Amino acid sequence: MTRRRLAPRTRRAVLTVHIMSSVALLGASASVLLLAITGSTTDDEQLARSAYRFASTSGLAFGIPLSFTALFSGLTLALGGRWGLLRYPWITAKLGLLVATILSGALLIGPNADRLMDGAGDGAAVLILGAGGNVVALVAATILSVYRPGKRRRGRRER
Repeated sequence: MTRRRLAPRTRRAVLTVHIMSSVALLGASASVLLLAITGSTTDDEQLARSAYRFASTSGLAFGIPLSFTALFSGLTLALGGRWGLLRYPWITAKLGLLVATILSGALLIGPNADRLMDGAGDGAAVLILGAGGNVVALVAATILSVYRPGKRRRGRRER
């Protein structure tokens, strides 16, 4: 079974989209973490609600589109390139980290930010842990992209 590979120009374009969306997602996740910390540490109720409101809006406006853009562009690169999706542990790990980030946003960050924005419940710690976990996961995925542990070397250097 022969696999169809991306043309070099297409691959570079998809790689550019993947890098840009991944880096932007890291920035958006860091801003949600900052907003969660701000909301949980202030004595100003209005500021706390505003921070949680912006964290919720940021997740919808940036988190969802950026995470799915990074996911689909990464899958395109893996399936349309020489690396493959499950051939190398670092690619599989990056996929797992991104899926964990998406699930964290959908199951922890979004619902808790919405609850806190409405002044109901006490999910600030969960919001901070979820946002912090996303930042750590995305930094780890970035490190895996650069160092590629477990990459097999065959004669010439693969890129």
